[in-house]
Amino acid sequence: MPPITFVVDSREAGQTLAAVLKARFGLSWSQAKRLVERRHVKVGGQVETDVARRLRAGKRVELAAGTVERKETGDRRQETAKPKTQPKPSRSREPKRSGGERAAPTPRFPTPEGLEIVYADDALVVADKPAGLTTMRHREEAAEFGDRGRRFLPKTLADLLPGLLGAPNRPVIAVHRIDRDTSGLVVFARTRDAAEALTKQFRKHTVDRRYLALTRGVPKAGRIESTLVRDRGDGRRGSAPKSSPDGKRAVTRVKVLEQWGNFALVECRLETGRTHQVRIHLGEAGAPLCGETVYDRPMNGKPLPDGSGAPRPMLHAARLGFAHPESGEAMAWDAPPPEDFAEVLAMLRDASSG
Repeated sequence: MPPITFVVDSREAGQTLAAVLKARFGLSWSQAKRLVERRHVKVGGQVETDVARRLRAGKRVELAAGTVERKETGDRRQETAKPKTQPKPSRSREPKRSGGERAAPTPRFPTPEGLEIVYADDALVVADKPAGLTTMRHREEAAEFGDRGRRFLPKTLADLLPGLLGAPNRPVIAVHRIDRDTSGLVVFARTRDAAEALTKQFRKHTVDRRYLALTRGVPKAGRIESTLVRDRGDGRRGSAPKSSPDGKRAVTRVKVLEQWGNFALVECRLETGRTHQVRIHLGEAGAPLCGETVYDRPMNGKPLPDGSGAPRPMLHAARLGFAHPESGEAMAWDAPPPEDFAEVLAMLRDASSG
C-alpha cells in the first residue's frame, strides 16, 4: 500500500497541520495529533512533529502507508478516512539512568510558526527562519548553562532542525547566522566536510546574500564600506576609523527598489557578513530600519522618528546562493517576506497612494 499524498490548496493555506488532517480525513483532534507525534506525517518531504505547524499553499503532505484508510467513490477519492490502530510505545524504551532510575522527561518545545525547511540533503539544510527565533546558541551562553541547563533554555534553530529532519541525534553545524529579529534564509551543514567547504565560501565572500529592508529615510544607492567596531563610543556597534585595532571591514551594496516619501523598500547585498552590518550601515546612512530601536540615532543623540508602526526591525534575508559543498553545483533560493513585513509594506504603499 503506497503512502497517501496531497498538496495543500489555497483554502487550506494558513491552517494548522492538525486542522487540515482533520478536515481531509474526518479525524478527531487526538487522532490527528497521534499521527503527527508518531512521525507518520511528512511536509515538503520532511517528517513533521508539530501539529500546530501552519501550512502554505502548494506544500506536499505525505502520510505513511497504512496509517489511514481512504475510500474511493466512483473515479474520485473520498476525503474521509479512519486511522488504523497504532501500537502504544513501550515504556521499556524510555531512557533510563544508571541503576535503573528513569530519566527525567526532556522538555518539549513547539516548533515556531513560520519555520520552514526549504531544502535538505545529506550535506546541508536551508531553512526559512521566522523572526524571534535565535539561529544558534553563543558559545559563552552554552558554556555558562552546561548540558543540563541548556535543556530548559528556549530552543534555537540549530536545536530544532535535527528533529525536523528526522535525525534528532545528528546535530547540524552553523556556518553563519542571522539576527534573532531578522527573518529569512539560513544554511547549516550536516557534515564536517560540508561545514568546511561552506565556511570557505563565506570567508571568500562568494555567497550570494541579499536582504530586503523597509527604511524610514531613503539611503543613497551604491556601495557602503566601513570598519565596524563593537563600541563606537556610546555602547553601540558602529563604524570607526580604519586604524581601529578591533575593527572589521564591512561592505554593503544598497539598491532602492521603491520609495514613498520618507520611507523606502531597499535591497542590500552583502559582500561581508559582520554582526548587524545592514542595520548599522542603513542607520549611519540616515535611513534606519522601520522598527529599529538600536541603530536609529547618531552617537549620543536622540532616535529618529518612526511612524511606520513596525513591530520589529524590518529586515528579511530574501536570497541565499552558493556552490554545493560536495557537487559544486550552483544553488540559490528566494524566500518571500513574512506576514508582518508584508503588512508594513502594504501600509506604506497605501499611505503614499492616499
